[in-house]
Amino acid sequence: MSSNNSVMVFIQQDDGKVAEVSIELLSKARDLADQLKTTVTGTFIGSGIKEEAAKLVPYGVDEILLIEDKRLSHYTPIPYTKIMVEVIKKAKPQIVLYGATTTGRDLGPRIASNLKVGLTADCTSLEIGDYSSRGVDYSNILYQIRPAFGGNIVATIVSPEKKPQMATVREGVMKIGSPKPEYKGKVTPFNVAFSDADFPSVVIKKIQEEKLVDLKGAQVIVSGGVGVGSKENFDLIVQLAHVLGGEVGASRAAVDAGYVSKEHQVGQTGTTVRPKLYIACGISGSVQHRAGMDESARIIAINTDHEAPIFQIAHYGIVGDLKDIIPKFIKAFKAKN
Repeated sequence: MSSNNSVMVFIQQDDGKVAEVSIELLSKARDLADQLKTTVTGTFIGSGIKEEAAKLVPYGVDEILLIEDKRLSHYTPIPYTKIMVEVIKKAKPQIVLYGATTTGRDLGPRIASNLKVGLTADCTSLEIGDYSSRGVDYSNILYQIRPAFGGNIVATIVSPEKKPQMATVREGVMKIGSPKPEYKGKVTPFNVAFSDADFPSVVIKKIQEEKLVDLKGAQVIVSGGVGVGSKENFDLIVQLAHVLGGEVGASRAAVDAGYVSKEHQVGQTGTTVRPKLYIACGISGSVQHRAGMDESARIIAINTDHEAPIFQIAHYGIVGDLKDIIPKFIKAFKAKN
């Protein structure tokens, strides 16, 4: 087992396939570990996943602790909690990260309660820094950064007094690093003694609803804000997205106004996206929204207010009424094709 004080990631698998957020976290863990001059450890729980585990090493993972059992194919809270608590007690990592998925949001608090350590939920950024409190100086601790008060402020939270420092991290906010096939890491079986009492519940049938909106995977996103004016006008956003073969996005204000459902929301309290093209229509460009889309390869902004903050990050800006501009976009694109 790797030395103590590593940065550990709980690697989530669904039906034997590694969740993308876990790869994002392994990449971020490598960055944090380099700053701390320590190692990256992954804890991987499931059944028949040894080959999948080996594929993760190139992302800068020094050791993957592998726990396999047929009864662990699907997430169930009691055995997974037992495993993670035993792993953490033995490995003694200084940081443990979980994806802010339904699994991570259920598992993280159970472990924190068992170990009596802190846990910050739904982080959008992680940094290493120093902190002083009551005359005590702490160095190289984890800054756990997340939106608070409905996204109106960004809070930086620390839990320096007890290790490990733990956080769940929102999907899509961390960039996946480029894998390095030459990276040397190892996969180590980790044995946990189970009893029947550890499996009080059994997954009989798993029903998974198909995801209707895939903002994270979209190459083109057309987003509308409250400046669109009405739910009827928002249909123009839908039409343009359809013509371009993209997804429909929205600001929080547009969602709150009832123009579109929450699953379309882009921003600090929504989904973080990095498409090749992002078209922002009637979006002023609040800090919270820009935090979720400012790394798009190309940004086009359409707004009647020439001083709207969105123009500060847009590659191309159009000042005008979207009700006039979007139909012209659609007509021009159809004529070209």
